[in-house]
Formats: sequence, C-alpha cells, structure tokens
Amino acid sequence: MGFDRRFTLGLAAWIAALFVALLGLLLALQTPDLAVARIVAALIVAGVAWGLWRHVERTNMMVARFVEALHFGDITARFDSRGGVGFGTLSKALDDAMRALQTRRDEGLRELRFLEALVDDVPVALLTVDDEQGVRLVNKAARRLFGHGQGTRPEDYTGYGATFAARLARSGEAGQEVLILRLPAGPQRAIVRTGALDRLGVHVRAITVEPVQGTLDAVEMAAQTDLVRVLTHEILNSLTPVTSLAGTAAAVLDTDPPDIESARTAMTTLVRRAEGLRHFIDSYRAVAKPPEVNARSFAADPFARELGRLFAADWPAVALSIDVAPDMALQADPDLLAQVLINLLRNAAQATSEAGRVGEVRLSIARRVDGGALIEVADNGPGVPDAVRRDVFLPFFTTRAAGTGVGLNLVRQIVIAHGGSIDLIDSDEGAVFRILL
Repeated sequence: MGFDRRFTLGLAAWIAALFVALLGLLLALQTPDLAVARIVAALIVAGVAWGLWRHVERTNMMVARFVEALHFGDITARFDSRGGVGFGTLSKALDDAMRALQTRRDEGLRELRFLEALVDDVPVALLTVDDEQGVRLVNKAARRLFGHGQGTRPEDYTGYGATFAARLARSGEAGQEVLILRLPAGPQRAIVRTGALDRLGVHVRAITVEPVQGTLDAVEMAAQTDLVRVLTHEILNSLTPVTSLAGTAAAVLDTDPPDIESARTAMTTLVRRAEGLRHFIDSYRAVAKPPEVNARSFAADPFARELGRLFAADWPAVALSIDVAPDMALQADPDLLAQVLINLLRNAAQATSEAGRVGEVRLSIARRVDGGALIEVADNGPGVPDAVRRDVFLPFFTTRAAGTGVGLNLVRQIVIAHGGSIDLIDSDEGAVFRILL
C-alpha cells in the first residue's frame, strides 16, 4: 500500500520545480549585474519549497486529524484524500474500516439498549451496592418495591427490616436467604440473593429481592385443601362403619329379649374399628412431627447390601438387583435414609406381587455431575395411574385397602429434611422413584 499516482506525480513535479528554481538561482548568482534576477530567483526557490512542503504537510495533517478523531471516539470521521493529499488506497481502507466499526458499534448499542430494557422490565427487584454510588435501585421492580425516594446508604433501608439493611451493608460471598421485609402491604417473606462482580475496577454487589409470600400462601392453601380432602375421606370411611355398628348394637339391645350375642359381636367390631381410627390419628401425629436429621458420611455399597438382606428376608420371592457406583459415599442420616429406601422397596415388592407377576425390583445409587447422589427404586409392577400420580406423596392417601397412606409422605419429609427431592418419574414399565441428594 504505497503512494497513489496522483500524489507521486505531484511530488515529482514539485521536486523538479525546486531543482529548476535552484539551478536558476545558481546561474543568477554566478552571473554579474543580475541583482534583480537573483532576488526573483530566490523568491521562486522559496515559493517552490513552500509548495513542496505544503504538498507533503497537507497529507500529514489529514492523517493527524483522522487519528485525532479516533482518539476522541468520533468514528463518523472520514479520510479526506481530495486536493492531492494522496494515499488513496489507504484512504479507502481506513474509511471501510471506520464504516465496519460504526456498524458494529450501532449493533452493540442496540444490544445494550435491549439488555437495559430487559433488566429494567424483569419482574424481580434488582439493587446494586458499591463504594462509589452506594445502594442503587436498578429496575422498575426495585423502584416499585422500595419506592423512588430511598437514600443510597444501607441504613436508609432499615425501615424494611434491620436484617435486610444489614444484608445490604454486609460484604462477602454470594448467597441466598429468606428474609421478612416490612412492606406497606404488611410483612412479607422474600428470597434475597447476592452476587458479586467488578465494574471498571469497582467491586459491585448485585442483590435481587423476590417477595414470595403470595406464592407461599397459595402453596399452603393448596396443601391444606389436599390434606383436608384426604383426612375427610379417610375419617368418613372409618366413621361410617362405626356409626352403622353402633346403630346395630342399639337395635339388638332394644329387642325383647335383648340379643346379647349379636350386640357383643357388634360391639367387638365397633371396638376394632375405633382402634383403627385411633391408629390413623396416631399416624397423623407422626406425619405432623418433622424428622431430625443427623447426617454423616458413609459408604454406599455396604449400606445398600444390608438393605438387600433385609428385603430378601421379607420378600424372598421378589428379585432385587443392586447397582452402586464404585467407592460411592453418601452424606445423609443412615437410619432415616434406610427407612426411606425400606418403604420404597416394600411398596415396589407389594406392587409387583399384586400384579400377579414375577417380581423384579431395582435399587441403584449413582453419582451426579455436581457431586450429589442419585438414588432410584424401580419395579416391574403395574405402575401408578396418571390420575393419582400427583397425590401419592399426600398424607394418608393410599390405593391399597390395607394401606395407611403414611409411608410415602414420611419418605418425602425425610428426603426434604436432607435438602433433597423425590419424584415419581415416567417409565415404560412399573414405577420409578428418584431421589436427588
């Protein structure tokens, strides 16, 4: 990429003119009695020299102005190659580069405006805290939640709760916690999450605040509705025969002579049904008491083998296969986790037996990618009907005549107490319960 032809010809012409002017001046100086000619020749040399300097300097000035525009971020500037400044190829290359840079900047600005609008409209309140600007309400949700007139110091938010103000003031690692905020609508639970990032060398903490009181209330009401529905169903099922038996006993005692034997039979059955109702209520009390977890680390393989021996003693006709990842360790309460798996294994064995087929049950314990544990109990029984899949973990819900409906609910309580989750997942055959710890 060199000089263009126009600039080269102009430069050559100016150099040639300067050479001729110098030659004329030299001849005038060597010839006597040509004082005026010497002055004229000197002026011509000076004019040609100035023209040559101007020809080169104009190109330098164009380049300098172009670079200065870049220095101040003016990417709309263009390289002016008119008037013999030369560098036509360079001018075109620089102008093309500037146009491409301007196009990318415009795209970046459009993306930035989109991200700013997205952050502003996201339905979770976002605040930032740093040493320069203090507390700043970043989006609409934050301004709606905390108002527009708040200060920039953490202590200005004490009215929403001392714990929340302390969270704004406290630096440290990212985390999540549930706090109670004092809002105009009343106290509300909110999930407060904290993250950290650097902006232009300044340490900034980003804090999101998500009120969840309405969601928790809705979940609580749904849980209460489900519980009342199941309790009503079970209690009515137990009270109906009790009422009938009491009426039968009263009727046979009113006969003349009284049918003592029939009354005794009715009362015996009545006592048995009343005892069953008491057992049901005791089961409810057991469900209402949360389990206490004493977690520790223990080897998974011997733990699973011991469960296999217990299962074989109770269900010798059902084949149990056990698959445990090598050198797998579990972080849990071994007694409570054993109770969970015994319940699931027993349910699986009962399901296969009731289906009238050769029972096959599988217990697997594997590592998750994030370092946790994945435990599955599967069977080849009839599976769980879609209509009742969402109810299987409800207290006292059961599809078996002799079932109490307590086992799976206790299983879920124990798993949740460990910080894990349990789900009934889809399967081509039978039921598969999956536990994530």
